[in-house]
Amino acid sequence: MTHVKPAIRKRDVIASLRQPKVAVMLALGFSSGLPFFLSGNTLGYWLRDAGTTLTAIGFLSWVGLAYSVKFLWAPIIDRVDAPVFGRFGRRRGWLIVSQILVALGLAGLSAVGLKAGLTAVGSLALVVAFSSSTQDIVVDAWRIEAASDSDELGLLSSAYQLGYRFAIIVTDALILIMANHFGWRMSYAAMAALMVVGLCASLVAAEPARAARVFESKAETAPLWSGRGFVDAVIGPFTEFFRVYGWLALLMLAMISFYQLPEFVMGPMANPFYHDLGLSKDAVGAVRGSIGLVASLLGIAAGGFSTLRFGYARTLIAGVIVKMLVIASFATLAWSGPDLRVFGAVMFADNFGIGLAGVALVTYMSSLTSLGYTATQYALLSSAYTYVGKFAKGFSGVLVDRLAVGRGLIDAYALFFIGAGLLGTPALILCIVLARATRESKHAHAAEPR
Repeated sequence: MTHVKPAIRKRDVIASLRQPKVAVMLALGFSSGLPFFLSGNTLGYWLRDAGTTLTAIGFLSWVGLAYSVKFLWAPIIDRVDAPVFGRFGRRRGWLIVSQILVALGLAGLSAVGLKAGLTAVGSLALVVAFSSSTQDIVVDAWRIEAASDSDELGLLSSAYQLGYRFAIIVTDALILIMANHFGWRMSYAAMAALMVVGLCASLVAAEPARAARVFESKAETAPLWSGRGFVDAVIGPFTEFFRVYGWLALLMLAMISFYQLPEFVMGPMANPFYHDLGLSKDAVGAVRGSIGLVASLLGIAAGGFSTLRFGYARTLIAGVIVKMLVIASFATLAWSGPDLRVFGAVMFADNFGIGLAGVALVTYMSSLTSLGYTATQYALLSSAYTYVGKFAKGFSGVLVDRLAVGRGLIDAYALFFIGAGLLGTPALILCIVLARATRESKHAHAAEPR
């Protein structure tokens, strides 16, 4: 007998949106997104303003590799309470610790500025990136564990993306206007203060009860300090993942690792490009904060609708195609010059594509985790999509400088963006292969005698 899922009514959706956990997720998404560019792309704009070379900016972006190896300390966060704040619960305690450290790192960048030298700036940026990646581990785990079913997981994932995109608008757009009028150091101090949004959300959030029961059971049967407990905490999440998905797990990890490659590679050069093109910080900030915000909201809505209507696989494929096209479209801005109409069109396309693809990828990865290993497994998956990109983007400045030889800097940027867009081809191929393999696997299971 086939069970048909009941239709979701409009008032049910509205009622779901009124849940306290949705508001908490929105604030935690904002807190997750806030530090991301402040230790990367936006910091690159500040460095370029001070005359730092593109090569140095590209290499300094390697502090973001902290996001690529967060699975190494995720088992500790899954099994050990946070220092000092552990009484708030395992998830909430680690949220508070990581958010305080992010705020301190941003405050440090504000206090020392660039005059302290690239070593000091890089060290503080690394503190921000490390603390931010730790926060991401816990926010992702809370989002998955707090959801009561797949529909609520999709709702919380969309709320997370919405909060994250709001933070990106603040740190990639509004901060430029602030920096132009009040200076970079004052702007970074304001960003440190905004971490209070996430801190307040952590204090009012409810500790996921069903996950807590699993942790208590594991602690009783196999404490972390025992051999069995250590193996379960460190090795268990990975063996469980491969046990559930078999050989498809390798395809999943490969696809995820290439999915964000175009965005990562072009990222460190975007703000220096606007600077070198002649766009003012006010213009960039205004367009990003208006057109970019609207496009992000539409992209997130489209991603959520497409995921529910057409499924993960088709939305992932559509997302990577759109992402390839919009990143390559930055070349049109290079050839048109600092034309605000072209810049606005490119920003709309870019933010829409990122929103669409982001919801699809986050919801897909969230659906792959197992309760009891949530933080570690999601850290593995979300680290996977940064492995290739975070390493490759360190050479972005070198590529632009090399392409500029004999043809000019702006033309070099144009070729660079086209090449960055084409880097999405492996992800597109893997998405198609994975979609077919998953479909065939489902058909095989359905055909098995019961």
